[in-house]
Amino acid sequence: MRRLFLLAAALLGLAILPAIAAPPKGRPLTSQDILKWINGYRAKPEPEKLADAVRGMSAIGLFKDLDANGVYIGFIAGVLGDNPGKAEAMIAKMFPMPPEDQVAIIRAIAYSGLPNWKIVLEKFVERMPARIVLIQRHLADKAPTLLTLPLDQSPAALDTLWGTYFATGRFETIDRIIGVIGWSKDADNVERLTLGSMAKWTLANNAQQDKDLLDHLKAQVARQKKPIAKELSEIIEAAETFETTKIRREALNAIEELKRKGPESTRRYTWWGQAGQTVLALGCVAAGALGHAEVAVPCVVGGALSSVALRAVAPK
Repeated sequence: MRRLFLLAAALLGLAILPAIAAPPKGRPLTSQDILKWINGYRAKPEPEKLADAVRGMSAIGLFKDLDANGVYIGFIAGVLGDNPGKAEAMIAKMFPMPPEDQVAIIRAIAYSGLPNWKIVLEKFVERMPARIVLIQRHLADKAPTLLTLPLDQSPAALDTLWGTYFATGRFETIDRIIGVIGWSKDADNVERLTLGSMAKWTLANNAQQDKDLLDHLKAQVARQKKPIAKELSEIIEAAETFETTKIRREALNAIEELKRKGPESTRRYTWWGQAGQTVLALGCVAAGALGHAEVAVPCVVGGALSSVALRAVAPK
C-alpha cells in the first residue's frame, strides 16, 4: 500500500512551485526559469527569444530525456507554427546544437504545423548530419506529426500537446487530450487509466484559471458521446468549484483498485518512471501558469522525485 501511495502521489498528486523569476546576473539558468517564460508566453509573446530559450534548454540538459521533454518540444513547435515568416530564421539561430539535442529541433519542426515544414526541415539537413535517418523518416511521412502522435504509446505525447497549447492557445491540441479522458475509467489497463487520469486532471487544473479553455470544454460537451461528455462535465464542475483534488483522489482510488486486481501491466514498473517524469513536467507548466502560491513541493522535471517513485515500485 505504501508503494502504491508513493507512486500515485508522484504521478497525480504533487503540487508544484510557481516558476521563479528570471535569474539574476551570475546565477545559472534553471528549468524553472525556462518554465516561467513558457508560462507567461501567451500573455506576452516573444518569439524573438525562442532561439535563446532553446539554447538554454539544451545547456541545462532539458532535451536529454526524450520521455520528459515533450512540453518543451511542443512549445517550440507552437511558436514556430505561429510565426511562419520568422520560423526559418529562428531555427537558424538555435545552432550550433549538440547532435543528441537536435532531435528536439527536428520534432519541433515536424510538429509545428507549418505548411512548408518539410522544406524548412530539408534546409537544415547539412547542420544535422548525425540525425539524417530521423530527418528522412519525417520527410517520408514515416514519423508522426503533432496531430497524429499516438497517445497510448508514450506519456510524452500529452506533454507535447500541452506545450503547444501553452504557446498558441490552439484548441485542436486540447481536443486530442479530451479524446483520452475516457481512459480514466479503464478497468483493465493501468497505463491507459493513468494517462486518462493525467489528461482529466490537467484539463481541470488549467481550466479553472483559463476561461477560454473552460469555455471550450463546455462547448465540447454537446459534441461528445455520452461517456466523454460525462467526464467533461466532471472536469468543468471541478474547475468551476476549484475542487480538482476530487479528480486526483478518484484517480488514486481507481489505480489502487486496479493494482489490487493484479493485471500483468502493473508489474512492468519501468513505464511508471516515464509517466512520473511526464506528470512532473506537465505539473511544472500547469501549476506555474496557474500561479498556485500555496504549493510547497519543488518543481523537478524528469528528476529525483520520479526516480524515487520508480524505486518505490521496483521489485525488491
